[in-house]
Amino acid sequence: MQVKRYRDDRGPTDAGWLKSMHTFSFGAYQDPDHMGFGPLRVINEDRVIPGAGFGTHPHSNMEIISYVLKGELAHKDSMGNGSTIKPGDIQLMSAGTGVAHSEFNGLKDQEVHFLQIWIMPDTNNTEPSYQQKSFDCLDIKNQFHNVISPNGQNGSLEIKQDARMFVGKFSEDGATEFEADSSRKYWVQIAQGIVNVNNEEGRAGDGFAISEETKIKIESQTESEIILFDLPL
Repeated sequence: MQVKRYRDDRGPTDAGWLKSMHTFSFGAYQDPDHMGFGPLRVINEDRVIPGAGFGTHPHSNMEIISYVLKGELAHKDSMGNGSTIKPGDIQLMSAGTGVAHSEFNGLKDQEVHFLQIWIMPDTNNTEPSYQQKSFDCLDIKNQFHNVISPNGQNGSLEIKQDARMFVGKFSEDGATEFEADSSRKYWVQIAQGIVNVNNEEGRAGDGFAISEETKIKIESQTESEIILFDLPL
């Protein structure tokens, strides 16, 4: 079974310095039909103008992922971390018992375009932690690469949930088949480009909720970038 979440049906935020599209309910955008997908709670596509950003604010008991598509995202938090996240980097912050953090665009001449992703942990009130890694493997096109997993398999970042995140960059006319488990569910988010997901077209911003399938077939029509989430039922 596959259900498409159209990009234009997402909830918008326009704060001037921030333009965001919310796949699931977030902030002032509340839609009881789109409260998440299993433990996947938030996918926000954010664009922040130069010199602006999110001031210091707290979170607890959430696995927070930042994935930059264009530009640079500067991060600071109450654990003492300070970093810059660029395309090819994956950031995972486990908020646990509580952490305060800020993100901003330190560039003077370019917006930062990124995805903010929240996944609910399977255990609450753990010690907060921070991970960030540059994945050179993402340069290998037309296949998915595991960047987040429950136990840090094969150099991936470790998440406190029975969930995995894969990233694939595809050339024009690139294709692959992802072997799925029919006892789990999957979310495919089109970050950039135009692709067919199980023979259904998707464009940047579209998402696909997939369950009870054993294969996910990807065929790209253009240069594309896709995030795939492997989730428990």
